[in-house]
Amino acid sequence: MSRNRKSGQTMVEYIIIVVIIAIAAIAIFGIFGDTIRQKLGGAVSELGGDTGAAATAVGETGDSQQWLKDLGSDGAGSGNGN
Repeated sequence: MSRNRKSGQTMVEYIIIVVIIAIAAIAIFGIFGDTIRQKLGGAVSELGGDTGAAATAVGETGDSQQWLKDLGSDGAGSGNGN
């Protein structure tokens, strides 16, 4: 009987932890949702819409990783929106 009780207690503790993590994730996405949406939208348009602009921007900087770090707040690679 005691073992079943401890197993149930452990299950409830895990459920509480998962709920807390889910609430935190929802809060974070609520706060930063617009920024994430802008950056993803800009990145998608750069990668899928105008392939020449992305290649030109990477070619000008010489380093694709640096270009990704310099993405502006609109996600278009302007580098001045952060």
